Amino acid sequence: MRVMMLSWEYPPRIVGGISPHVYELSQELVKQGVEVHVVTKATPNAPNEETEASGVHVHRVELSGTPNDFLHEIQLLNQATDLRVRQLLEDWRPGGQPTIFHAHDWLSLDSARELKYEYKLPMVATVHATETGRHGGIHNNVSRYIHDQEYWLTYEAWRVIICSEFMCGEVHRTFNCPWEKTDVIFNGVNADKFKFDWTEAERLAAREQYAAPDEKIVLYVGRFVREKGIQVLLNSAHAILAAEPNTRFVIAGGGNREKFEGFVDWSGLRSRIHFTGFISGRKLLELYRCADVAVFPSLYEPFGIVALEAMAAGTSVVCSDAGGLPEVVSHDLTGTTTFAGDTASLAWGVLRVLQDPERAAKIREQAKERLSTDFSWANLATQTIAVYERVWAEFLESYWAAGTVWPVSPGAEDRAKELHLEEKATTGVPIERPSAPVSAAPGLLLSEDESDAEDLWSPAF
Repeated sequence: MRVMMLSWEYPPRIVGGISPHVYELSQELVKQGVEVHVVTKATPNAPNEETEASGVHVHRVELSGTPNDFLHEIQLLNQATDLRVRQLLEDWRPGGQPTIFHAHDWLSLDSARELKYEYKLPMVATVHATETGRHGGIHNNVSRYIHDQEYWLTYEAWRVIICSEFMCGEVHRTFNCPWEKTDVIFNGVNADKFKFDWTEAERLAAREQYAAPDEKIVLYVGRFVREKGIQVLLNSAHAILAAEPNTRFVIAGGGNREKFEGFVDWSGLRSRIHFTGFISGRKLLELYRCADVAVFPSLYEPFGIVALEAMAAGTSVVCSDAGGLPEVVSHDLTGTTTFAGDTASLAWGVLRVLQDPERAAKIREQAKERLSTDFSWANLATQTIAVYERVWAEFLESYWAAGTVWPVSPGAEDRAKELHLEEKATTGVPIERPSAPVSAAPGLLLSEDESDAEDLWSPAF
């Protein structure tokens, strides 16, 4: 089985949750015998072509021009993706190895759909979030365009993989996607990445960068967007400090935090709240292990992979009951859940952890046990492979197999010549410019800092 993973982000390029998801899943799929090729956007921090030590083949594509807005960037990315995938498919086509396209969110739809119809090969899609959920509705033409793309992604996919039961219901309601077409497969976490050698002295030294030895650390990791609920945490800070004055709030994440820092200054919390900016890699893993409690007060959350990371680090978790979070954090079993948007409830949850360390320690152990089953990438990759195998088997039994250019039915080579596929692997095919007027969304201009794209569209879980 060969899988073409189409994703707009992949490490070291990380904008949201899609990047680590595709990375971890791809690695585990390779371990289980799947040939994985990831096609993604180029970044100055990595080669355009490489085979990782894990065996994952990564193809990073350059845009053919300078985008003048976010939707234009995605159009150019899909054109470049289409061309690179065609080149690979033409090399592989004579062999006829089972090959499936796996598109991650609407950002990969256009190239996946074009390739699907021309090569008559099946496409699987993973929906990581929806525009309606992120913004509480569709409020401008750009959002309407993205919403339409999300609909077509679920329509065109042979099967749709969704990260939580909550999101499955949302996809069904929002896009009228049939229940029987969907598969719920959780996101996972690689707990081993938190098992690095780190002495207690080193941990205490790292901790002193954020708090005094007698202070407790309440950690937030996430983007600075409304749906992540950072404003709920900041509004609860005074209630938490009233009961536990030796508490320091550490806020880690990228994006525009000016309004949040303004609130911190206005409310007199500057000495208690520390903004780290965007951090990743080993430094972020260390920060998780320094914290006494990690808080995720989301107003909308398809899944909540950051909660998994905190649990894997051995940190107590307090989260809201928004979206898929209650499926990740079981109240009083693997963490503490609170009412979404309720500052008093969030303060209660944080204080419950800080003031009852014995209970917190027990819950942390139970959380680690669940990580090894429900959220193990090995198990999740096995479930994903089952989807691929089902799709390929259904494909071979369908009328599509009779029209494919893949050599699984008579006349495949003749059909490939009629479509001029070898020529298109050199020239590519045009993908139409998005019709949504950019003027409908002021500020939808591409920043030189790619991390700012999170404010334009929020791809994380």
